Amino acid sequence: MTTGMKGALLAATTTLGLMASNASAETFALVQINQQALFFNQMNAGATTAAEAGGNELVIFNANNDPAAQNSAVETYIAQGVDGIVVVAIDVNGIMPAVQQAVEAGIPVVAVDAVLPEGPQAAQVGVNNAEAGGMIGDYFVDYVASDMDGSATVGIVGALNSSIQNIRQDGFEASIEGVDGITVAGVVDGQNVQDIALSAAENLMTANPSLNAIYATGEPALLGAIAAVESQGRTGDVKVFGWDLTAQAIRGIDQGYVEAVIQQDPAQMGATAVSILADLAGGGSTEATVSVPVTIVTTENVDDFRSIFE
Repeated sequence: MTTGMKGALLAATTTLGLMASNASAETFALVQINQQALFFNQMNAGATTAAEAGGNELVIFNANNDPAAQNSAVETYIAQGVDGIVVVAIDVNGIMPAVQQAVEAGIPVVAVDAVLPEGPQAAQVGVNNAEAGGMIGDYFVDYVASDMDGSATVGIVGALNSSIQNIRQDGFEASIEGVDGITVAGVVDGQNVQDIALSAAENLMTANPSLNAIYATGEPALLGAIAAVESQGRTGDVKVFGWDLTAQAIRGIDQGYVEAVIQQDPAQMGATAVSILADLAGGGSTEATVSVPVTIVTTENVDDFRSIFE
């Protein structure tokens, strides 16, 4: 690779935790989905902190929701000879040839959040999305029975281009399937983009006037659903359930129309992935699957999370 090409890539990445003066430092790369979502920025911060704590260097590539850009970034980092790569995949199948190339080049790969198919990656870090989707589904069933007179028409704001959010959708739907009094009005595709999710959620409510609950499978979907409920003046009769806490979600919890939000620990995910790469670089080993727990945030425990968003 020419010096010019290498410089161009580094200019296109966010370089954090620079420790270049430390001759023993390892250089790790984090191939990220985007840097718009708070979730991914928190993951970046956790990964950066872990890299700095170990005296290592971390570079972060922002793919801006483009799976082809992720593949190209992995290939370029292979050419640069980084010591390990963290991948937050957009296309879990499409990224696998690049993952294979990295491992064949002697560069370990750790997948975070989005679950890659079986392959040569060293570890998978994240939550059990099917299980967590089932958890909030069970919570929803109990809530309908106790607070909605046993009857609910729920719409789902998903992201059909996200394998991980499809898993969350499936887990939720499996928990509510066959439950008397619960009807699924339909599923709309927010495409993992807040503005698209907003329009999709508004259309969902317009098409289903009796809808009184929404389940959102990720941060952009949840933000879009919250904005749609507010813009439609439905905060008094539509309850929102979803994933990934934000300041807007906390406001909705305080106002009583956001009922429950699955909160992951993206900072811990990023830190764990980088720590695994550091351990592998030092001759250590890792479990194939490393789980990070989740919490269902409601009015009862939301105070524990306010400081994160202040």
